[in-house]
This record gives sequence, structure tokens and C-alpha cells, in this order.
Amino acid sequence: MKKIVLASLALLAAGAAPASADVMEQIKSKGTLVVGVKADYKPFGFRDPSGQIIGIEPDLAADVAKRMGVKLELVPVVSANRIEFLQQGKIDIVIATMSDKPERRKSVLAVDPQYYSDSVNILMSKKAKYTKWEDLSGKTLCGTSGAFYNKDVASKYGAEVKAFDGSEKPLFALKQGECIGYLYDQTFIQGKLLDKDWSEGYGMPLPGILETPWIMAVKNGEEAFAKYLSEVTVDWMKSGFIVEEEKKYGITPTDYAKRMHDEKAKS
Repeated sequence: MKKIVLASLALLAAGAAPASADVMEQIKSKGTLVVGVKADYKPFGFRDPSGQIIGIEPDLAADVAKRMGVKLELVPVVSANRIEFLQQGKIDIVIATMSDKPERRKSVLAVDPQYYSDSVNILMSKKAKYTKWEDLSGKTLCGTSGAFYNKDVASKYGAEVKAFDGSEKPLFALKQGECIGYLYDQTFIQGKLLDKDWSEGYGMPLPGILETPWIMAVKNGEEAFAKYLSEVTVDWMKSGFIVEEEKKYGITPTDYAKRMHDEKAKS
């Protein structure tokens, strides 16, 4: 009886392992890699005049697909649904400005090293005279649902964060005077200030805070796929691919991107 139980357990283990280990083969078999990216976050993921999603992270996804020898399908996600889409199997990878947090690592399998790092900042009218975060006590900020720093900024600086889905709704609310500024990732704000519609009347007067790395992620259990993506990430850093992508889309390369390029290039 003991032998039968042990044999059954062995069969169960053998049956479970290939499902995650063979995910790359499944992708190659269907011929398409499906990646969740932002479509409202210039320059990391946004739509061009034709409606096609372009940006730094779509370019990263395209490089992965090219290396795997498959086509690429981009699925637009927002902060509130990107993990859910991954867990439900709607996407194979999430590359969508996702900050690295312990609770997220419980829900998905993070790819190390982190491919990017960013700070938090506020887009606000040039008429505003705020020069430090402490000035925000009692003020209302627009924010994006699912951003980890909403609660941190509210509790530390006494601001009220009014959250909306995605990034377009809070930007609209900002223009409608519902808040004094939009609390979001600094690189997004940099990208927004490349647009004439925003650069003329808005700015980023405060210093960045809460620098946090970003992670790519796959479903839990897909260790082989995560290991492959880890090797790809290291190659991006060695070659300076991410630094070049930042320059391509008009933003100043971050200290993290430059530092990781220097470190990996020497190793």
C-alpha cells in the first residue's frame, strides 16, 4: 500500500512539473508571446496616432519575442488588473511599470534582477507654489488606483489622494481642478512634460521620493521561464539597451539604468 501511495505521489509530481517547466515550449508551439503592457503611460507604453501600442516596455517585449522566435501580442493593462490578467493566463508576462513589493512577489513570480527603477513625484500647475512635500498637508492629490505609494504619501505628508483607474482619468481631473497635482511615477511625468499640452502650464517642482525598482513577472511556478527572462534582463543591462531606449523616447536615463549597465558591462 505504501508503495502505491509513493508511486501515486511521484506521478502527481511528474505531471505537475512539466506544466510550468514547459511554458516556453507552449509559447513557441502557439507561435505568439502575449505580454501585458501599459497603453496610457508615455513613454513606457502608449498609443501612437494609428492606435498601436508603442514605448519602452513594448520594445522590451518585442525583444523577448524576437529571441524566442515568436510573434508578439500586446495586451493593455492597468495597475488594478495586471496581476489578475497574469494569474488568469490572459498574458504570459507582465512588463507594465510594476513596482517591486513583497505582497506582489507572493502573487506572481518576479524576474530578477529588476529591469528598471523609478521615483514618485507630482505633476502640478506652474502656478502652484509648493516646494516641498510637507506643503501638501491637507491638500488633495489625484492618483492612480493600485499605486502602492498612495497610502504612503497620504500618511506621511497628510495629503488626501483621490484615486482613479489608469492615468488618463486623474490627468483629466487635474485639469478640471479636482486636485492640486497628479501623484504618479516620475518617469511618466517626465514623459508627459514632453507634450506641449502639458509642458506649457505644468511642471514637476518637487524632488523625487520613494525610489522603487520595477519588476517583470510571470505566473508562480514558471521558474524556468523566469530564469530565461533573468538572463535576457542581464543582457539588456550589459548592452545598454534600456539606456538607449530611454534616450530613444526622450527621457533622461535614470541613475539605476546607467549604474546597472556599468556594473553588468564589467562583469
